[in-house]
Amino acid sequence: MELLMVVASGLAAVVLVSLVLMKWNDIKFGRNGLPPGTMGWPLFGETTEFLKLGPRFMKERRSRYGSVFRSHILACPTIVSMDPELNRYILLNESKGLVPGYPQSMLDLVGRRNIAAVHGSEHKRIRGSMMALISPAVIREQQVLLKIDEFMRAHLAGWDGKIIDIQEKSNEMALYVAFRQMVEGESSTLFNAFKREFDKLFVGTLSLPIKIPGTNYHQGFQGRKNIVKLLSQLMETRRADSSMMYNDMLSFLMEDTKYPLTDEEIVDQVVTMLYSGYETVSTTSMMAVKYLTDNPQFLQQLRDEHLAIRSRKGLMDPVDWDDYKSMSFTRAVIFETMRLATVVNGVMRRTTEEIELNGFVIPKGWRIYVYTREINYDPFLYPEPLAFNPRRWLVKELEHHKYCLLFGGGGRLCPGKELGIVKISFFLHYFVTKYRWEEVGGEEIVEFPRVEAPNGLHLKVSNYSS
Repeated sequence: MELLMVVASGLAAVVLVSLVLMKWNDIKFGRNGLPPGTMGWPLFGETTEFLKLGPRFMKERRSRYGSVFRSHILACPTIVSMDPELNRYILLNESKGLVPGYPQSMLDLVGRRNIAAVHGSEHKRIRGSMMALISPAVIREQQVLLKIDEFMRAHLAGWDGKIIDIQEKSNEMALYVAFRQMVEGESSTLFNAFKREFDKLFVGTLSLPIKIPGTNYHQGFQGRKNIVKLLSQLMETRRADSSMMYNDMLSFLMEDTKYPLTDEEIVDQVVTMLYSGYETVSTTSMMAVKYLTDNPQFLQQLRDEHLAIRSRKGLMDPVDWDDYKSMSFTRAVIFETMRLATVVNGVMRRTTEEIELNGFVIPKGWRIYVYTREINYDPFLYPEPLAFNPRRWLVKELEHHKYCLLFGGGGRLCPGKELGIVKISFFLHYFVTKYRWEEVGGEEIVEFPRVEAPNGLHLKVSNYSS
């Protein structure tokens, strides 16, 4: 009996201390004029619930507090906005007390000088340098398309008669093709070393910035340090031997005189381009295959589009810009996949001064999470929003609708948008014209914090012509 009393007293004490700590955190960040909400635990806030529940966390908070509420996630006191009009205003009005506000973990690992983190004249200069590399005008040059085409042919070779993990294959494709564009002339040994460190960095970006050995953040931080070392040594080697010529993005960034970048900025842009393009291209490629597998009528329509392109070409002729621009249904498949399997759930801003939004007063230094995910499932914009229907995107106005924020919005529209679509289009082109497949295993797809198949997504593949 006494033991039970002791246990009960201990539990009561734990509960009391927990309530006091959570109340203290609410008081610490509470002030007049803030939106309603809760701040959770000191330091941790509501991060665990946010990462575990994701969209459910957001819906529960919205039903309790409304479409604008406060929380504490990823070590940041944060205002979450699920209001479409307010979100659009925030995205279109940077500099009016608002600047990029990515979480500490992402800033530390992707880089403080990356294009998504800087603002004002620095953003304009870095964006100019990147657009000179990946704008549609540059992509139209056959050399860029030819390299992507050659890689996709090689990557998809030899899958006949095998069971493949399409998640693994799309991950390899997305990182390797981006890395080769960045540092084309380097050995596969360098790529393997880079990939080991990049994998650590990638996982660590969505974590609490606590540098304790064994945590995702600590491993990501070590990955970042090793990547900086690898790229710095590579730039040093290239500068030491001026006789060698390199036709890749790293060389362009090092030699750009119109938009000159420091070495720190070059490293951060390399990491940013690989990081942002990797997840979008790999996940969209995998999920497009998944949705097409589940919807054979759309798979056939996509295949017909690509077989028509191949019928106009010789067996080994590469896909060119005119072919790419004719892939209207492919583009629709990509947009519908990105809408339904939301890769980017939103963007974050930080207040540089106290500002007022929708009648609420937001303190200086707080983050604002522009949560755009729910817009993708708005039945007024997308009838039957949970159904995979690429044909809705054949109405061109939909891609340019003011609430279509799949690639961001305002002055921060993703500079790599077209390049990413090109890569996915070429991947689908060679996959559907070379192979047929069936899914085996029926593996689970997780939607948050990243869209992924924890156990892989396995397909039994055979030649299309057999």
